[in-house]
Amino acid sequence: MSLFKRNSKSGDRAEMSFIEHLDALRGHLFKSAVAVALGAIIMAVYNKFIVKKILMGPTHGDFPTYGLLCKLSQKLGLGTKLCMTKINVMMQSTAVAGQFDVYFNIILIGGFILAFPYVFWQFWKFTKPALTPKELKNTRGVIFWVSLLFFIGVFFGYFVIAPYTINFFANFSIDDNIENKWTIASYFNTIVPLILGAGLAFQLPLVMYFLAKIGVVSAAYLRRVRKYAILIMLIVAGIITPPDMLSQIVCTLPLMLLYEISILLCVKVEKRQKKEEAEWN
Repeated sequence: MSLFKRNSKSGDRAEMSFIEHLDALRGHLFKSAVAVALGAIIMAVYNKFIVKKILMGPTHGDFPTYGLLCKLSQKLGLGTKLCMTKINVMMQSTAVAGQFDVYFNIILIGGFILAFPYVFWQFWKFTKPALTPKELKNTRGVIFWVSLLFFIGVFFGYFVIAPYTINFFANFSIDDNIENKWTIASYFNTIVPLILGAGLAFQLPLVMYFLAKIGVVSAAYLRRVRKYAILIMLIVAGIITPPDMLSQIVCTLPLMLLYEISILLCVKVEKRQKKEEAEWN
């Protein structure tokens, strides 16, 4: 099995053995791990602020999202329909190392989020030598756009999806005699997938863009299956958000917007490809 490496002087691609390929991969993984470790150290230094203000933020009544939604509700003449009720939950740790495990996961995942642009850059450096000059030209700026969409998704997950989810379950009760007491591990394992999942979901336009470039999808196909895509988005929103209509709409609308952006990007790719074909002919 042979792959490629790019000659730094001539720019030509030379064959790369499987062992060389693994050695190069190990180097990129090591650098990525170091970056995540440095991010984790930063998270550890500011752990008190991160735990109290960020991790536990959605459980506080003064969380920014709650106030903004309430003001928006009043401006739209909806009264208090968008206002979220007070969070009424006690946190507890039921395992010997429960808090330590959560703390370790916080700094590790936080370190990954902080280091994401560098980690993706290392991944890009690993795959870059196998691309042709034309492919490299068409993927210019990919690190910026992937990182930007990831952070937008993370912020959306944290400030929109997580508060809705936490607020709903904090105030949901099947009987007045049952008190909500969450374990810190359960709380952490609930919001982290929502936040990271949103960061990955916001990569949809770029994924569709590259699939269009290699001819896997087209704008016409995406338009044709739009209704099925919307149905899938509603199902996903129903899974990751509380079972109420408002939460599902708030979660689905950005996904629908990303889908429409994906169609526009596919149109752009197809126009560029037709132009290049016309020039060759």
